[in-house]
Amino acid sequence: MSERQMQYDQTVADRIIQILADQALLDRADVSMDDTLDSLGLDSMGVVETIFAIEEAFDIAVPFNANAPQDSGFDVSSVRSIVAAVEDLIQRQG
Repeated sequence: MSERQMQYDQTVADRIIQILADQALLDRADVSMDDTLDSLGLDSMGVVETIFAIEEAFDIAVPFNANAPQDSGFDVSSVRSIVAAVEDLIQRQG
């Protein structure tokens, strides 16, 4: 991975962490890559709002079904998995 790609990836992670912190009403420093949405205190409405914020921030369409999140094809099991999924969507949709 090139240095430029690493910087881009870090920027994606930083932006997602900030979105999650904003949605969870936490300081950015309180959100780590290993956190789950549950551990951040996000309920189902918070998850939906987070998905909308991510779509807007990155100008992507996130394949997420709030009624069946486990079947949506977008892994929201941790901050790290969300970052990886967004990076993949950016590459595919960009």
